[in-house]
Amino acid sequence: MLWLLAKRATLFCGFAGATVLALDHQHVIDLTCYPAIRAARTGFVVASIVGDYKWTLWNIDKNTPMYASAKSQVHSRSAKRLLNLCWRNRGTYVKVGQHLGGMDYLLPEEYTNELKILHSNAPTSTVKEIEEVIKEDLNVTSIGDLFSTFETKPLGTASLAQVHKATLKSDGSCVAVKVQHPRVRDLADKDMNMMDGALQCIPYFFPEFDLLWLGEETRRNLPVELDFTVEAANAERVASNLKKFDWVAIPKIYKKYSTSRVLVMEFMNGGQVNDMEYFKDNSIDCNHVSKLLGKLYSEMIFIHGFVHCDPHPGNIFVRWKQDESTFYKQKKLQLVLLDHGLYRELSDNFRYHYANLWQSIINTDVRGIETHCRACGSGEMYPLLATIVTGRAWKVVGSDGIKEVKFTQDEDNEIRSNAGSFLPHISQVLNRVPREMLLVLKANDHLRGLEHLYGVRGHSSGFLDMSRCCLRALHDFNAQKLQEKQSKWEKFLSLMWCHLILYTGLLKITAFEWFLWFQEKTSCDLTLHNTFSGSTNQSTTVFNKNTFVVQNSS
Repeated sequence: MLWLLAKRATLFCGFAGATVLALDHQHVIDLTCYPAIRAARTGFVVASIVGDYKWTLWNIDKNTPMYASAKSQVHSRSAKRLLNLCWRNRGTYVKVGQHLGGMDYLLPEEYTNELKILHSNAPTSTVKEIEEVIKEDLNVTSIGDLFSTFETKPLGTASLAQVHKATLKSDGSCVAVKVQHPRVRDLADKDMNMMDGALQCIPYFFPEFDLLWLGEETRRNLPVELDFTVEAANAERVASNLKKFDWVAIPKIYKKYSTSRVLVMEFMNGGQVNDMEYFKDNSIDCNHVSKLLGKLYSEMIFIHGFVHCDPHPGNIFVRWKQDESTFYKQKKLQLVLLDHGLYRELSDNFRYHYANLWQSIINTDVRGIETHCRACGSGEMYPLLATIVTGRAWKVVGSDGIKEVKFTQDEDNEIRSNAGSFLPHISQVLNRVPREMLLVLKANDHLRGLEHLYGVRGHSSGFLDMSRCCLRALHDFNAQKLQEKQSKWEKFLSLMWCHLILYTGLLKITAFEWFLWFQEKTSCDLTLHNTFSGSTNQSTTVFNKNTFVVQNSS
């Protein structure tokens, strides 16, 4: 009798559990706040993805077009399942999904294209939930005690928080109020345990993927990102580091109204750096924005070693601002840097080798590339690390030179087609390199995606400011080493030699910059001349490492 009751109870519980999961899957009920449901969703999606790959590709010859087509289709289905899981479970899942969406060098484009949606579109919390967080953290009975106006529709929603526009009651200042999604902190640790389990399963079914490093990095960074007092300190520090750049704006923090879950800051408007409609309406030059972004990140990485590691489009605005320093008060383009929760302090050793690596890449110095890639942990796979760092094919990096060869669609297709066969090696490299390099690579991925959108990826001018910052950083390192020398004269002469190397390098870069301007101007003028004169002569400009040569051919 007891056995029969136990059997019926088991059947009833199983049926009830299946019914609840089915209703949740169909969005009839929402049980997101329950860890067991989140775990069940994760397990279901992982099992579905693994089963789809194994079933769809079973018994199909890998060397046939049929296999490639079937694999692409299962990539698309699996990416949609993964996106839906991130959307349903929110919080930490969205954060990991955003990271995966930027990993073009590792994941198939079906995944990255789908998951990039999370960069600008994440699940929102209700106004009631947001109000509860504010009241609890700032110890008020109503948000009206602090704000005379509070817009219910969020300005933007991220993985861990959302932002509302408001007006401070105390002084009438227009502010942006960033509020952490409720329960995201409580669920973070359990979510990471689930994702660690899922990531550990992946190599058993797909040996070419080893993403354990992603789980380790997320687990390390998440507690910092969930503490908004850290973000406030980061914002103040980076504002101090970049104060010489009047074209960079960092929102002022109102510490009086900020806690670990609520951050009140100066409201700054603008358009997202991937909003091409905004660029068109406001006559903003994509190439100019790309150069400013490159200059900004080169300064942070090579000079200060304090890097904003989450530069997805939702975190960077662009706008016109009146330049008060000129008599005519001309408009000046300005970048607004938002979301300062995730920064990484780079060690001097890493910055030294990373600066040397980029200098070697820019100068097509294969020996230098090998030396500094190995110093970063690549081992014998230094060509692969150089390809990941630059997003360019090794033939271009190690032979032709990235500043001499424009990035083309053919090169992009070649990188993507070869990535599949190198996935195990890519995973090995990412597991070997310093942890700080992973976040720098993440920032590179986001910036490279913007360059691709702007149509300026791989343009020679993009390396000029980076090269300047590399030279300045290496000069500082060398000057620091000179302090160890005993003789004053030896110190003086060595320091003069360091200065000479620096200014000679900077002069060469300026000369090359003028050459590029001249080349672009000449090309434009000749195009106009040929258009109006009907001339069939073509002009080609050839760059040689030592001389500038303009050749005309009929």
